Amino acid sequence: MDIRGFLLFWSVLTAIVAALSLGPSFAHVLESVPRLTRWSPSLWRETTVFNAQFQFFAIVGAPLDVAAIVCPGLLAWMLRSDRPAFWWVLAATVLYLMALVAWFALVKPANDVLATWVPGPIPDNLKLSGAAGKPAIWSSPASRPLVS
Repeated sequence: MDIRGFLLFWSVLTAIVAALSLGPSFAHVLESVPRLTRWSPSLWRETTVFNAQFQFFAIVGAPLDVAAIVCPGLLAWMLRSDRPAFWWVLAATVLYLMALVAWFALVKPANDVLATWVPGPIPDNLKLSGAAGKPAIWSSPASRPLVS
């Protein structure tokens, strides 16, 4: 395989991984409105906190989010001699990294609180504890550098 074929392979792989990494976030946004506006607090808590509704977001989404940083990072390194392409791919890498940092800053603290919940009375701040960070991640331009 010549270098152009190798770069084409990595470019396509990077684009596919980047697109797939946005899938769980987009699905989460689409399903969140009914869950947060129509479900009773007890149904929300039972489904999301105690019955692992979002387990596959961690199993599938987390490795994809890391790969969405690693793949363009490697592609940027491979394109270091092609300056215009290098800067675009490096920008995508940095934006995906910023999105992951935003997830750790906004969503992980809410998830950490949810992980401590036990069956019993519903907390007064139920709507505030998990609802704010996740839509903010998707609405952030940093979370979708290669889409739209």
